[in-house]
Amino acid sequence: MTTPLMSLVWTDHVTGRQGFLVVDRLVRGVSSGGLRMRAGCTLDEVTGLARGMTMKEALHYDPEGRYVPLGGAKGGIDCDPQDPDAYELLVRYLRAMRPYIETVWTTGEDLGLTQDLVDRAAAEAGLVSSIQAVYPLLDDEAAARRRLADAFDVDVDGIGLDELVGGCGVAESALAALDRASVPYAGTRVAVQGLGTMGGATARFLTRAGLTVVAVADIKGTIANPRGLDVEALLAARDAYGTVDRGVLRPGDRELPGDAWLSVGAEVLVPAAVSYAIDAGNQERITARWIVEAANMPVLPEAEELLAARGVAVLPDVVVNSGTNAWWWWTLFGDIGADADEAFAYTRRSMRALVDLMLARAETDGTTPRAAAHAIVADRLPVIAARFGWYR
Repeated sequence: MTTPLMSLVWTDHVTGRQGFLVVDRLVRGVSSGGLRMRAGCTLDEVTGLARGMTMKEALHYDPEGRYVPLGGAKGGIDCDPQDPDAYELLVRYLRAMRPYIETVWTTGEDLGLTQDLVDRAAAEAGLVSSIQAVYPLLDDEAAARRRLADAFDVDVDGIGLDELVGGCGVAESALAALDRASVPYAGTRVAVQGLGTMGGATARFLTRAGLTVVAVADIKGTIANPRGLDVEALLAARDAYGTVDRGVLRPGDRELPGDAWLSVGAEVLVPAAVSYAIDAGNQERITARWIVEAANMPVLPEAEELLAARGVAVLPDVVVNSGTNAWWWWTLFGDIGADADEAFAYTRRSMRALVDLMLARAETDGTTPRAAAHAIVADRLPVIAARFGWYR
């Protein structure tokens, strides 16, 4: 693994808390990667996420598309997003990072932060936009910004399109794996850790495809029902942090400990909350056939090695949860318009092609899906570099 182009550690003069920015590499002088806020966030974590963003961008390279992949980057703030000081800390961080956001780093929501909050704090910090570094690459900046703003205004069954496209991509990744294994959707059980933006949307799309969500976990614990949960009722009862009001539970729903989602009877596990959720110890409890990484880095490498030895396939985050980032750029660059049906169709088609390519490569090479994804990136990065150039 190469050293990132740039790593910054920032210390807030008011609270003493730290923030981080890692730019893994630049393509056409710009990088892309969200900003997360969580207690315990570290530079090593942000560095790994930045490298993952380089991979996500490269994996979606389409020489026929208008969207040209950017470099990878990531920001992080070591603070509980529910802390009373969190918002003012976010503003001070963005103000400190303003020179980079204006020139080389496009960012947006990630774990602990919503796009609305990032936008509000960015404006207070004196920024035009959290993605303004990409504007010089656009053919028609005004039209592109209007198109993206219109897309963010699209509402689908009470949930914003921007909150759904990522889950659509995760769900399509799982469906592609089931199709390759000739496993019918009906009767396939799913457990989801995290019912926030990504986990909630994934649960919705998988349920509507015919799968049965038998468990979801939030900060209060696991809710399980072997006959299936009422996903729509749970989604409607969430707060801003993805915590479900237990008052909506039905008689057959059970409340279990927080880590019970790992061992419930399910063929598909979707960790969609925090990094490092599955380690060498708790992986022994997993009986699922597929783990679909909706969160960033939820399965530790040593756990993945042990899972692979047991025949459990881990579909990696760099592929599975890349749909949200790609949707931003597909929309901004003009590959798709501000339309939900078009966005979902484009996301499904792109994600299925990518997952099929990854799984076929894994079968051919006799390796894991993650190793296959790395191999695809290794093939594409020289092509991108030759055409557009990069700095690393």
